[in-house]
Amino acid sequence: MIQQTQYTPTTSKYNFPQARLEDTALPTRFIELSIRSIKNAANHEETATLYQPYETLTEDNLNPTEEITPTFQGQTRLKLNTIPLKPSAEPTPIVAIDVSSIKIGETQTGILLAIRGAIIWKNQPHHKYHYLRIGPFPFHITEENKQEINQLFHQHNHEAISANAPSLIHMQTRITSLLERWLQTSIATQSQNTLILLDGSLTAGTPDTPTSVLAQLLETARNRLNTVLAFTKTTRLRLSGHRLTDLIQNSKPPCLLEMDGYPIATSTTIQFLGNIYVAKLTQGNCSFRLDIDRQLPHEQAVEATQRLLANDLLADSYPETLRLAHIYSTFTANEVIAIQRLLAQQHGIKTVTRPNIRRLLFGPFGKGPDSA
Repeated sequence: MIQQTQYTPTTSKYNFPQARLEDTALPTRFIELSIRSIKNAANHEETATLYQPYETLTEDNLNPTEEITPTFQGQTRLKLNTIPLKPSAEPTPIVAIDVSSIKIGETQTGILLAIRGAIIWKNQPHHKYHYLRIGPFPFHITEENKQEINQLFHQHNHEAISANAPSLIHMQTRITSLLERWLQTSIATQSQNTLILLDGSLTAGTPDTPTSVLAQLLETARNRLNTVLAFTKTTRLRLSGHRLTDLIQNSKPPCLLEMDGYPIATSTTIQFLGNIYVAKLTQGNCSFRLDIDRQLPHEQAVEATQRLLANDLLADSYPETLRLAHIYSTFTANEVIAIQRLLAQQHGIKTVTRPNIRRLLFGPFGKGPDSA
């Protein structure tokens, strides 16, 4: 069963297991900045036309994988250990967070995108899934306002983010990370004795995932007796040329494949803040990279995975809470049309189709989107 909790900007309490999200400063500023950016676009005649893209870009299109891809070498130092799992009967709340963004179109001065977050939680003994949607927030991002958006990111991450805004094409990733980190930190702060499931890896050191920010998130979770489990849907991580997830195919599920001996960093900046496992939790061909906080004892990490087995539904080795978080945050084609209609009706931003130069020049051989 799935039950929705409504969200409004003034909401001060949510029905999370032992959780209250009281600090709504960031989403409130998100709302204000979203509305202001759209109004600014509508108030200028040259930006009041939205050019619909030929290809709708989602966050997954921009980042096919959420990890920095290392290639582990040296089989003599690396050891692969298969860890059999048994479901643990201890009742444990589970919370999953996911955020997605989508490119709605372009104006003459910038890009227009929408972003939305979803939180799914399940606690025994009610066996119900609850969901909360944050957004969608439409944004018109230009060279003039991208610094203000980046500054919002900068201020709410303890000055850990670069003060320089990235290029427009990378602002979609930056603003998605902003909302995702706020939701993750809020859950880690307000939950207790909970399994927190994240979409992606625990690799840090990139401009959008500074090491200090992710380390603080994990420390906050540990202090509240929470355990962070990060699942990566598509991993390119390889061991001596072999995809790591393929090395567990002959093991009997449920089990974990543990790697011992790999470096905790691939450079002076990129670091692995989680121990890397391959999880095969059900029968079938699917397995996933699973990162668990490196600071937790090995036994606690294994026990957390066993509690996940007993407290959540799993299909194709993937937790149901995280699957629902992805579904409820992802934009459908109908929702994109609805956002475009809203912009037209309330703000007078009309949507037109820009001629496809590739198709005009090359006919049926003009494949792929035009370059910006």
